[in-house]
Amino acid sequence: TTSGNQIIDADGNNVRIAGVAWFGFESDTKVVQGLWTRNWQDMMDQMQVAGFNTVRLPFSTEAMQDGQMPNSINYALNPDLEGLTSIEILDKIVDYADQIGLRIMLDHHRSEAGVGALGEELWYTSRYNDQAWIDTWVKLATRYRDNPSVIAVDLHNEPHGAASWGDGGATDWARAATAAGDAIHEVNPDWLIVVEGIGNYQGNNYWWGGNLQGVADHPVELAQSGKLVYSPHDYPASVYEQPWFSDGSDLHQVFRETWGYIYEQDIAPILVGEFGSRLETAKDQAWADAITSYMQGDFDGDGSIDKPAGDGDISFAWWSWNPNS
Repeated sequence: TTSGNQIIDADGNNVRIAGVAWFGFESDTKVVQGLWTRNWQDMMDQMQVAGFNTVRLPFSTEAMQDGQMPNSINYALNPDLEGLTSIEILDKIVDYADQIGLRIMLDHHRSEAGVGALGEELWYTSRYNDQAWIDTWVKLATRYRDNPSVIAVDLHNEPHGAASWGDGGATDWARAATAAGDAIHEVNPDWLIVVEGIGNYQGNNYWWGGNLQGVADHPVELAQSGKLVYSPHDYPASVYEQPWFSDGSDLHQVFRETWGYIYEQDIAPILVGEFGSRLETAKDQAWADAITSYMQGDFDGDGSIDKPAGDGDISFAWWSWNPNS
C-alpha cells in the first residue's frame, strides 16, 4: 500500500521497488524474449542475483486473449513451455516469481502486438477498444488475485500524441486510469495502481509517458485510497536529443518540474517506470548521474540528501533486461 510518497509493506516498512523490464509479451513473439537462447527460470534466477526485486512484464491486449500462441521459443532449452499459450506461460512466470521471492508488475504496453509505443498513442485502438482494455485488466486481476507475487499494475505504457490529461474526454488519460484502477480494485483490492504520464501537457513536451504535470491540476483519485503510484519514463540523449540536453537546463530542475514534485510534495509515491542507457556517451553518463542522485533524494543536485530521514529512495524499473532493445 502507500502512505504519502512512500510504498509500504504489511508491517509498515518502506519498500523500494527495484525492477527490471523483461519485454516480449507485447511483441509479435507474444512471450518474453530471449527464450530462443536461454532458459526462462535461469534468467529469473539471475535477475534476483543481480539485485532486482521486481520484474515489469509488458504485454499486449492481443497476447492475453485465450488461445494466443507464442513463438521464437527454443523448446530444447524450455521444454516445460511447449504447447502452452501465451497467458499460460505468464502463469508459470508468476508462479515461479512467487517461489523465488520476486515480485511482478504487469504492464499494458500495447493493444495490438508490436514494438513499444510505436503506432499506438492511446490505450485503445479500433481493434481493441477502451472497454476491451479494461476487460483485459479485470481478467488478469481475477486470474492472479490469489498470487501474492503480483503487486502492481502499470495501466498503460507511454500514452502520448492525442492523449490528454483532465479534460474529461475520450482521450483523457487521467479519466481512463481512474476507471481502470477502480474496475481492477472491484475484483482485486490488493494491487498497486501505477499511472504513467502523457507526452504533452498544456504545450509542455516531455518523454512519452513522462509528463506528470497534470497531476497538480487533476490528480487521479481512485475509490480505494492508499494504492496509487505515479510512474514517469525518463531517458537520455542517446534515445532522443531533447532540448534540455543542450540548452543549459539543470536536469534536476527538469525532473522536479515534470514529475519529481509529486514525490517532493508528498502527493504520492513515484516509480520511474522506465529509464536506461548503455552509458556510452558523456551526455548519457551525466544524465544517469543526475537521475540516480535525484532518485536517492538529492533533489537540487548539490550533492546532499534533501529527503527526510527514514524515507525510502524512489522506486524504479530499469529498461531493460533484454539486450536487444
